Amino acid sequence: MPTRIRLQRKGKKGKPFYHLVVADQRAPRDGKYIERIGAYDPNRNPALVEVDRDKALDWLQKGAQPSDTARAILSYSGVVYKNHLLNGVKKGAFDQEEADRRFDAWLNEKNNKVEAKRERIVDSAAKAFKDRLALETKKSHDRADALTAKLAASMAPPPTAEAEATPAEGDAAPAAEAEAAPEAEAAAAPEASEPAAPADDAPAEKE
Repeated sequence: MPTRIRLQRKGKKGKPFYHLVVADQRAPRDGKYIERIGAYDPNRNPALVEVDRDKALDWLQKGAQPSDTARAILSYSGVVYKNHLLNGVKKGAFDQEEADRRFDAWLNEKNNKVEAKRERIVDSAAKAFKDRLALETKKSHDRADALTAKLAASMAPPPTAEAEATPAEGDAAPAAEAEAAPEAEAAAAPEASEPAAPADDAPAEKE
């Protein structure tokens, strides 16, 4: 019976996750399967990859053909590399002890890379949260300062009646002087325009 190692979709619309299963090649994608050997959740960062290495390796050695995505997952988890090492042992290239040593070294390096990436993601998220919190705090302080200034302006006492009257009286005096000046000029003008009395009309001096 031809067997395939492939993904079976689960989850909900927009947020799927997958089971890594061994199924008959003729079965539908999300139909009946022979055995579940892992899980894959791309919604996490880094993506969650869980694989039963022993079961996956056993099915690979039995001739099960993985799909492209399943092969990438098996390669990521080290199953493909371990299968390659076991084939080298069968051919006599090296012994089982050397194969185990190489696989352990590869696995430690892989785990260190994954852990370093996880730490970078956590640090980046913490920094983004800190920056966002600082920005929100600054906005809150600015709004509080603006509200305080507005309340202070609304609570200021209104100007008194004396303060309003003083400028009015001060303005009235120059206005009165300005009105009196044309009247004085008009009164002086007729006096200057009257002709002087003729000498003949002057009264005679008494002897």
